[in-house]
Amino acid sequence: MQSFKLKSHSPEQTQLLGRYLGELAQKADIFLLVGELGTGKTCLVQGIARGLDVTEYAFSPSFVILREYHGRLPLYHIDFYRLDHIEEIADLGLEEYFYGDGVCVVEWADKGLQVAPRDNLLITIQYIPASETGRSICLKPQGKRYYELIEQLQKKKDLWL
Repeated sequence: MQSFKLKSHSPEQTQLLGRYLGELAQKADIFLLVGELGTGKTCLVQGIARGLDVTEYAFSPSFVILREYHGRLPLYHIDFYRLDHIEEIADLGLEEYFYGDGVCVVEWADKGLQVAPRDNLLITIQYIPASETGRSICLKPQGKRYYELIEQLQKKKDLWL
């Protein structure tokens, strides 16, 4: 399997996908989110937070780069939006988060793919033309753990009804 593609027709459906990802998440999982402004990256993170039993509202960390939330596992919500150079990202010292006890979710991950761990789940969200709320979501597993996660996710039939 190269990738798993599905469509979301609403923010609620995007959050449902995120919730399932959060429920399936394990220690040291890394979800890299790529998509234009407003495609629903933070919406997906909010669902992941719910799936991890985080009770706080997950805000976009654009102005602080990283927010940490506590649930079944820690959620490290990282945002590269305001960073323009790979050196800035490399100098952040994110290794302790990437290889720590929690789940890392990185928005605008395309800006730092060179420094991200090789094993990860790359999630690309795109607008569906002529749709106000529709999104095309592609999940590309990189590493055995993420292939297994996709197999588990595919069993959640209500994601693509």
